[in-house]
Amino acid sequence: MPELKQPNMDQEEDLREIRNAKYLCSKVVFTNGCFDILHAGHVLYLDEAKSLGDILVVGLNSDASVKRLKGPTRPINNQYDRALVLSALKSVDYVLIFDEDTPYRLIQEIVPNVLVKGGDWKPEDIVGADIVLEHGGIVKSLSFMVGQSTTAILQKLREQK
Repeated sequence: MPELKQPNMDQEEDLREIRNAKYLCSKVVFTNGCFDILHAGHVLYLDEAKSLGDILVVGLNSDASVKRLKGPTRPINNQYDRALVLSALKSVDYVLIFDEDTPYRLIQEIVPNVLVKGGDWKPEDIVGADIVLEHGGIVKSLSFMVGQSTTAILQKLREQK
């Protein structure tokens, strides 16, 4: 059985590698989210994000952050499991867990060339857009699959009980 790509829990090492890749002219794409129950919408979105550059960095909300944003019953999957699943996707190069409610600090540290969120976000409302645009980068809203969300999946499960 092939070995599963493991997320690196040494965030400083990952940040050094990402900065070095940028220095060597790799185009870095950044996105973020909770990614609590991975679904087709997530996979297609992350593939689209990766197509915009050389390296895809995913900022992952920590368990505490998800709980503050989504409520006391979330996350369903813990941050390590969510990071493991994301890291296994061929489109994802780095997963960086952040404890704040937004990835602003991570975006400041990385200064990605491209910043993306799902199509339900207006580019001007994407956290960190100011940083990326100030440095000549691109901010984009990507495709959005209506009905594809962890919240919708949980609602469907509740209705089936």
